[in-house]
Amino acid sequence: MIQIKNEFLIEMAGHAKSSLPNEVCGLLAGRGGEISKLFRLTNTSDTPELCYFMDAKEQFKTMKEIRQLGLELAGIYHSHPESVAYPSAKDVELAYYPEAIYIIISMKDPIKPLIKAFKIVDGQITEEEIKVI
Repeated sequence: MIQIKNEFLIEMAGHAKSSLPNEVCGLLAGRGGEISKLFRLTNTSDTPELCYFMDAKEQFKTMKEIRQLGLELAGIYHSHPESVAYPSAKDVELAYYPEAIYIIISMKDPIKPLIKAFKIVDGQITEEEIKVI
């Protein structure tokens, strides 16, 4: 389970909507499964309408800031502009942080984005509850 403020869900959905038809990405920081900070990152993929790839320098800088704030990486979010909120084969392949929750925002219906959370460990996908706080 991940605990997240409604304002962060709104911000992620807004981020996703503002970049259509491309995917967006970002990091979530917190402690004990509760998100306390959201970081938008730049999608540097050559095919941003199909997948995301975080800007390496931004990711490094953000991970450093997370540690300096005394927080830990709690989640990674990205959007699916045309598909459902479920990890793709590429998402599973790139799931390098087993401790993180992976949040996917489906923009299939941009008026009502669907946000779901998953753990991805050793290729196994488990849906996680999102508790809005």
